[in-house]
Amino acid sequence: MKYFDPSRRKFLHTLAASAAALSVYSPGVFARDRKQRGIGVALVGLGYYSRDLLAPALQLTKHCHLAGIVTGSPDKIPVWQQQYGIPDRNVYSYGNMHKIADNPEIDVIYIVLPTSMHEEYTLIAADTGKHVWCEKPMAMTAAQCESMIKACRKNKVQLCLGYRLHHEADTRTIMQYASEKPFGGIRHVIAQAGYFGDPPLPPEHWRMKKSMGGGAMYDMGVYTLNAARYTTGEEPVSIAARHEWKRKELFKEVDETTYFDLEFPSGATAACKTSVGEEMNILNVDCEKGWYKLQPFQAYDNVSGIASNGVKFNKTHEKAPEQQARQMDDDALAILENKPILAPPEDGMRDIALIEAAIKSVAGGGKAVKL
Repeated sequence: MKYFDPSRRKFLHTLAASAAALSVYSPGVFARDRKQRGIGVALVGLGYYSRDLLAPALQLTKHCHLAGIVTGSPDKIPVWQQQYGIPDRNVYSYGNMHKIADNPEIDVIYIVLPTSMHEEYTLIAADTGKHVWCEKPMAMTAAQCESMIKACRKNKVQLCLGYRLHHEADTRTIMQYASEKPFGGIRHVIAQAGYFGDPPLPPEHWRMKKSMGGGAMYDMGVYTLNAARYTTGEEPVSIAARHEWKRKELFKEVDETTYFDLEFPSGATAACKTSVGEEMNILNVDCEKGWYKLQPFQAYDNVSGIASNGVKFNKTHEKAPEQQARQMDDDALAILENKPILAPPEDGMRDIALIEAAIKSVAGGGKAVKL
């Protein structure tokens, strides 16, 4: 398997000639025709998530389609062109992706790169005047998130995040329960998400590098953080965290498992755990007059659960890449119909601020950090 190598950006200008002829659509014709033909999406980064999930999902969508690619790997280009019929004019390198500004066939630039590169390429994408979709976690720091938000606001383009669960039907029911409280006030949440990497990723992979956003807390912790927030409908007032390793010889730079506890203004609490060394996938909510849970709550298929009154959560049974297709269709419709997005960037920024606070707590020996 090939992994993303940032050094491949030395290939910056080798695709310049292939970006020659642009669309046969004039901007005016394209603007009138957009709703009929859907939103054109360019994927930036052609690793696993783009290759195995987003690109297949874009074959299932109703309101958007795969229009272009941005890559630092020349060998991937003919494979993608043959499989998806992508014309030369819609193929870009990291060095010339700013030229997408002149391409009316592309409406959205989807950043699917290592976390440490999200800010840099979101800023480039925003300056093209195209809408920006970005995978989670949003960035390395809350300051980077704020920079991304400001750049998109300045260019009057949408910025939304790949929080696919915000589009999943049973998860949206859990979000509703946060305000409706059908079982009374929420007392305690357990949120756990993790997987066992066997064999683990090689040490040169970005997910094993601290500087690139590797480790359990950035990789999987965003699921549990976000779940605790949307389940309670509140923002935490404190976080206490600690790391744990069972294979320290493999995870030399990053955390293998992280535990963290949250306190909320209402008095509700959350006990969270995230790992790249242990399988887990549960969201359990204890309330004054009952309970409900999703298990699994963030899997690529069969998100489902049950409540203490016997109500079952199993509305869609969507599997990947259907989940990603729903996410992108919802975001495309938000553009086409000028409607609010379900996963705004401010939500992502709050998660990153919490990750930073968790790291501070770990550095302080697990002492709670007030927020």
